[in-house]
Amino acid sequence: MADSPKFIRPDQSSARPARPTLRTIADLTGFAVTTVSRALSNAPQISAETRRRVHEVAREIGYLPDRAAQRLKTGRTNVISVLLDPHEEILGYGISLMHGLAKALRKTSYHLIVTPNFINSSNIDAVHHIVRNGMADGLIFSRTEPFDPRVRLLLENGFPFVCHGRTEFTTPHPYVDYDNFSFAYEATKRLITRGRRKPMIILPPKRMTFSQHLLHGFMTAVREAGVAYEIPDEIDLDCPVEHIRDYMRRRAGQPDAPDGFACGGEVSALATITGMSDHGLTLGIEYDIVAKRTSKLLSQIQPKVETIYEDLTHTGEEMGRVLLARIAGEDTGELQVLLRPQFSFPTPESGG
Repeated sequence: MADSPKFIRPDQSSARPARPTLRTIADLTGFAVTTVSRALSNAPQISAETRRRVHEVAREIGYLPDRAAQRLKTGRTNVISVLLDPHEEILGYGISLMHGLAKALRKTSYHLIVTPNFINSSNIDAVHHIVRNGMADGLIFSRTEPFDPRVRLLLENGFPFVCHGRTEFTTPHPYVDYDNFSFAYEATKRLITRGRRKPMIILPPKRMTFSQHLLHGFMTAVREAGVAYEIPDEIDLDCPVEHIRDYMRRRAGQPDAPDGFACGGEVSALATITGMSDHGLTLGIEYDIVAKRTSKLLSQIQPKVETIYEDLTHTGEEMGRVLLARIAGEDTGELQVLLRPQFSFPTPESGG
């Protein structure tokens, strides 16, 4: 069998080396340009062997489709735009989410384009720009509000999207969310089971939808048990870590201080531990913490903190799957995913 033809790159001294084209693949494989084009699109009329051969050569020579030409021909950009928040509270949030999205899209023609969004700022202008100029085929974003203006805009324009979080719109829309009610409820119940008389929860900013879900879960647990509780107004999960630490140290020295903490992430848990330690209090003796875990950091450096897991890579995969289904025209009402918390608290027999 003859050796596979190799793509001969142009003179390396050239300022702009020639870009591989459909004609390049056609010359190397001996197929017609139209056959190559259909094979790259995985057209069923083209044999599996021909498709395999064309894709193999395309990978070998580094062929990439001309997006401008594709957009003119199909009206598609083959781009998924992600508005990503650099969220300090959730360790590895962006990396894990992007890893999951990449896994969901790896066998498609879509590329991810990331636009950073900053805490306490609106990215509605970025959404306007993407929709108005047709910059992407679909949009992904997080940190939803009950009547999020981004969701309203996208629904009005029929633009495919999926958000990480829910809203209170009556019109159904695609989302993937974590069940924060169940997290807060189970975390608070666990603190009460361990004998803590006054649990505290640090909530996200009140404008966020998941702040309401966390509050509902927390209040349900404390009311069922009939225990005292505390919800601080001076701090939230968006506060710098040193603010949370200083607040916890100060509160620990005041009367009737909380002795159990439901923390929505590893950063707030570590800040709480530092603040309590600065006041001379010991984790697992004077107080307990149950925290949401998204990495292995907390369990490795503070194993006495009990955790409830949120798999952000799986979240990213689900968001990618849902968005692809929405782009393909699937019914919006079927594209709503609520991910359950993963927890397994130690039993008294195991020393928990």
